[in-house]
Amino acid sequence: MKLKQLEGLLGDLEQFSNPKVELEQYPTGPHIASRMLFTAENSYGDISGKVVADFGCGCGTLSAAAALLDAACVIGFDIDPQSLETAALNAEELEVEIDFVQCDITKLELKGQIVDTVVMNPPFGTRKKGADMEFLSAAMKVASQAVYSLHKTSTREHIKRAALRDFNAKSAEVLCELRYDLPKLYKFHKRKEVDIAVDLWRFDKQE
Repeated sequence: MKLKQLEGLLGDLEQFSNPKVELEQYPTGPHIASRMLFTAENSYGDISGKVVADFGCGCGTLSAAAALLDAACVIGFDIDPQSLETAALNAEELEVEIDFVQCDITKLELKGQIVDTVVMNPPFGTRKKGADMEFLSAAMKVASQAVYSLHKTSTREHIKRAALRDFNAKSAEVLCELRYDLPKLYKFHKRKEVDIAVDLWRFDKQE
């Protein structure tokens, strides 16, 4: 599947109708989601034929992208039942097979399920300090091959240090810097939209 085609399909998905600020729910735009998964597949072969988990999957944009790129199995994890309902409808609409699980990522224990690749757009930790690190820690425990994740560019050094020192990463690489277009979703947002610089990371697991 070509990048433009993937982006077009993701652009039709339903997003949060009533986003929860405490969960830092922001939609992963089709531009970022398509490039993230396309790179994971075309540069590293980490999606097609693999078991892919989407942590904090929200309305399932990254899950859908993985399924469209022929992942063998896709599992979306989220704490919010309403988001999962939307995600399930999105999967149905695209006619792709995705399993959705309601759970707290920070307490996730997978028994007997081998996950090759974790993809995620975690909370950036603006409402709950350290939330981004909790997600990264959980992802590194679950993935057997690689983790793809989005983090604020301003946290780059911190992320790299933690991944290599604390989370058993063999390598931690920023694949590209993206502009995350944050729409005005919450009452406290003053501006109509704001651009945040985010890094797309690939964390390679320790062998």
